[in-house]
Amino acid sequence: MSEKKQTMKDDYLWDRSGKPDPEVQKLEAALGRYRHNQPAPSFEKIRDLRPVKQHWSIFSLRWSYQLGAVAAVVLLAATVFLVLRPKPTENAGPSWAVARLEGTPRVGWHSVGEKSGPVKMGIGQTLVTDGSSRASITLDETGRVEVDAGSRLRLVTNGPGRKRLSLERGTIHATIWAPPGEFVVDTPSAVAVDLGCVYTLHVDDSGAGLLRTTMGWVGFKLNGQESFIPAGAVCKTRPKIGPGTPYMEDAPASFLDALSRFDFESITPAERNALLGILLADARKNDALTIWHLLSRVSDADRQGVYDRLASLAPPPAGVTRNGILRLDRPMLDSWWNSFGFGDIYLWRTYERDWSQHPSTDK
Repeated sequence: MSEKKQTMKDDYLWDRSGKPDPEVQKLEAALGRYRHNQPAPSFEKIRDLRPVKQHWSIFSLRWSYQLGAVAAVVLLAATVFLVLRPKPTENAGPSWAVARLEGTPRVGWHSVGEKSGPVKMGIGQTLVTDGSSRASITLDETGRVEVDAGSRLRLVTNGPGRKRLSLERGTIHATIWAPPGEFVVDTPSAVAVDLGCVYTLHVDDSGAGLLRTTMGWVGFKLNGQESFIPAGAVCKTRPKIGPGTPYMEDAPASFLDALSRFDFESITPAERNALLGILLADARKNDALTIWHLLSRVSDADRQGVYDRLASLAPPPAGVTRNGILRLDRPMLDSWWNSFGFGDIYLWRTYERDWSQHPSTDK
């Protein structure tokens, strides 16, 4: 192509003069529908526009910073509230009502005076009675607990179907009408599980405890050692040892002395055998409660004599065999317990599993 012809095509490309180039015409046809069809802006008018005064821009910028700071503070406050606010859990239930019986009991920092009326006791709070004050705590759906002078009682759990207190020291008198297994009291040396009863529980400054049942029965447990205390019976408990063997309140003094030493003193095997001999010889028919518990607390060699004595006091029911008891067959042991008429041990097996799966302490 000559230089002149190339120049003519280039002229068409720039100002549409000269001979059109076929390739350029194809592009024009394809892109023509996107061509700008408005008049060009007047640059003279744009130049004549005056700039906005600077102080308005500074003011707007300052106001924007202030709004941003306020928004940040509000966002931070909302975040703190959401993080720190109390979380509703299944542990939250109606509060126990604390009423004064004598003196001036305290719940946390609140005094329960003669004219103050009942005070609510929430989870984690402690009721304290000094040497001259007494109180009661009540929850309509559960029961009533009287707290003697010189006591410390803390509310641990208060969820539906699960009420748990901790008696650190002192004495309580519990009257419980909740279903079995719903009301539990921790102590420094054992856990008491209500099975539908009225009972008194005392804990001294060393952590040793004493439970006395006047109606129904109570389960006492620590680290797999179980004691069942029916109406008219008592059970001692010691830190690091757990509940001892329950006994009837009217048992002979020699029987009670031998039992206390058998349960809690550090003695030689010979002394232990001698104490066991006293217990078996002095046991009355009502003391079948104690002898039944001894079945699982003696050696294999001694269990035969315990079985024979218990069988003479309360013959085993149908289906309970000597061999089964000697190997501590649980269904047979439970069947023999039920024959005493103290209460169906099925309640304990059911509810003990339930609360043991949600412990508040390492009991």
